[in-house]
Amino acid sequence: MDIHQFPVAISLLTVLAAGTSVTACKPSSQSNVGTRATAAPAVASTTGTMVITPQFDDADAFSEGLAKVRIGDDDTGRYGFIDMQGRMVINPQFDDAESFSEGLAKVCIGDPSTVKWGYIDKQGKMVISAQFDEAFGFTDGLAAVRIGDRKTGKWGYIDRTGTFVISPQFSFAAPFSEGLAAVRIGGDETSKWGYINRAGRFVINPQWVGATGGYDFREGLAPVHIGDDRTGKYGSIDQMGTVVISPQAAYAYRFNEGLAAVYIRDRTARKEAYGFIDREGRMVIDPQFCEAWEFSDGLAKVHHIRDCTTVKYGFINKQGKMVISPQFDDARSFTDGLAAVHISDSTTGRWGYIDKQGKMVISPQFDEAREFSDGLAAVQIDLQPGKWGYISR
Repeated sequence: MDIHQFPVAISLLTVLAAGTSVTACKPSSQSNVGTRATAAPAVASTTGTMVITPQFDDADAFSEGLAKVRIGDDDTGRYGFIDMQGRMVINPQFDDAESFSEGLAKVCIGDPSTVKWGYIDKQGKMVISAQFDEAFGFTDGLAAVRIGDRKTGKWGYIDRTGTFVISPQFSFAAPFSEGLAAVRIGGDETSKWGYINRAGRFVINPQWVGATGGYDFREGLAPVHIGDDRTGKYGSIDQMGTVVISPQAAYAYRFNEGLAAVYIRDRTARKEAYGFIDREGRMVIDPQFCEAWEFSDGLAKVHHIRDCTTVKYGFINKQGKMVISPQFDDARSFTDGLAAVHISDSTTGRWGYIDKQGKMVISPQFDEAREFSDGLAAVQIDLQPGKWGYISR
């Protein structure tokens, strides 16, 4: 998940709900395993080759060897899964679906009045029946699921057999990460966040107003909001619940590659900007960015504060040096050594890919482009308007 535009102040519930919204699922009688999608190379880019011909109405990154694709429009289309050779191994039959995680993918079936989520395996078999009102993917062997509506329903955790191992009892529950999961107890006005282990026991008692900024533990730390909504600040705790980075930021994000972006608001100096701290809480890259994303492949996408009205993105290294100058109208984070970048405006521009030296290695030619995963990236090309395919590195 990208870290977001300045200024930002969002709750964990907002972050997670946005990523797991339940759509109106429609039943389908299609079988699980299907025919081959067209896999013949179609278009060659500068150094990338179109290895799966554009033919899908939407396409996601590969995860565990499979990618979610949609056939049809937003309203009537269905989602299925292809393999890395472009074969449709699970026929489009779901109104919504998420990528595979730990061998299972959550899928949605039912009509608007009976929306339910279940889980399929990589053969397309429904191994956990559609019965949950909302659900996350599996992490650390467990998945957070909700029984009941958004207002009164409760969250718990199931194992890979679909059995509740932590009974529904929380007003919200996040996925497990590094053996712990953030959970919320109480209503909107009185809610507190704490952390449970895989046995369902609180190892960090509910006490935080917000467990935001990524909500989960990463690299042994998690950002939490300390104090009230108006005057509180964000710091970070360790897995014992000890505050190891004192509250200093108006907002803080998860650590990645040893650094975390923080949003600093200095009302006296009338300055608000993003910088980066290390695991000791030291500000190692001074606040100077209107927007900042977490580090990936040693670089972080940023928008410098010198001109917040003219949006141009570049990339910094871990010393804070701008190693790829701000020049792109939009950009993705680096994965597999490449980053998708957008040249020109949103209506006439095109997406291409740069390497870590800023060299354009796949020329701008795509209407839309996603990050590389497992050596492939989903792209939308204007040779077949509105259709998605996959290029290789």
